[in-house]
Amino acid sequence: MENSYTHINVKDLTENVFKLVDDDWMLITAGKDNDFNTMTASWGGFGILWHKPVSFIFIRPQRYTYEFAEKYNFYTLSFFEEKYRGALQLCGSSSGRDVNKAEQTGLTPSQTEHKNIFFREARLIMECRKLFRSDFSPEHFVDSKLIKEAYPKSDFHRMYIGEVISCMIKNNLSSK
Repeated sequence: MENSYTHINVKDLTENVFKLVDDDWMLITAGKDNDFNTMTASWGGFGILWHKPVSFIFIRPQRYTYEFAEKYNFYTLSFFEEKYRGALQLCGSSSGRDVNKAEQTGLTPSQTEHKNIFFREARLIMECRKLFRSDFSPEHFVDSKLIKEAYPKSDFHRMYIGEVISCMIKNNLSSK
């Protein structure tokens, strides 16, 4: 793993974070060793909070990954080249309760230096330490139309804010 990735300062990242999250999607993975789950997400973001580089992610309580995000204090965000779109679609439409997503997609779980799970096929990995969590609630929406549009089942997300403690870029990426 050491030779496959270069650690960079997250502030040196030149990616368009809006494209990364909305268009490219990401895998949110929480857990350790053989006790982890991953899910595809296209909601989230990055910024500076409490003088730290942070990510913010959103997970609905019924998602299997939610259990792991609650149990563990770290998560990783893995971003892939377009050729892995099918794997991301499967990880977003199947539950880890029912299928082994790594097996089904052919993605290879690996561990960061802190023993958190990411996938070797990822071109960019951000490792995050949870700092804060909060649940969305209807009374906090300023634009109440969003409740009908995004939460017809009232299954509001939990937001996690994590400090980005490590950022790795895959060496020798093939062209997209």
